[in-house]
Amino acid sequence: MIILYFSFSWNNYFITNPHLLFRLRSLPFFAIMGMDIIVKYFILKERINPMEKIASFTVNHIKLQPGIYVSRKDSVGAETITTFDLRMTSPNEEPVMNTAEVHTIEHLGATFLRNHPVFKDKTIYFGPMGCRTGFYMLLAGDYSSKEVVPLVTELFEFVRDFKGEVPGAAKRDCGNYLDMNLSMANYLARKYLDQVLYGIREDRLIYPE
Repeated sequence: MIILYFSFSWNNYFITNPHLLFRLRSLPFFAIMGMDIIVKYFILKERINPMEKIASFTVNHIKLQPGIYVSRKDSVGAETITTFDLRMTSPNEEPVMNTAEVHTIEHLGATFLRNHPVFKDKTIYFGPMGCRTGFYMLLAGDYSSKEVVPLVTELFEFVRDFKGEVPGAAKRDCGNYLDMNLSMANYLARKYLDQVLYGIREDRLIYPE
């Protein structure tokens, strides 16, 4: 019965190497008992202590309004990476943006940043939030929200005024190239500029408590 129990127990821990499994089963009874208890302890500890919330889930989305916010700062070697929350709609109050216009803004925004005379080599990423209420912009460097207002304004003026074929909106270049809506992207960029970015207030640069 003991042999059957530990055979079942070790298999539950996904030890599939037959030589290792044979060696484990050859250990003295009390050694196996001790290892079994230790493994079960760490499994139970993981269940009792779940993973911590990531930074973006600690933001008070009930009070959050459209603006430019520093989401987080990460150190990579000697470099600081600043993640910006470019919030375009009020979470859980306004309708979220549809995927076609979000996709269009993503293509235009990434193209703009990676061709910018100052920030092209500092641009790490530009892309949409899963909730479709805004975008994340990652820059190499230690920046405040206020410092990037001119850049973000310039970016959305580019989106607002863009006409013609969206960069990368081709079957060879994009995995969902038909899901684009340039006119809505123009409209949303204009709305963000007029209602938020032009003359942006201090309370739209710092996350609410």
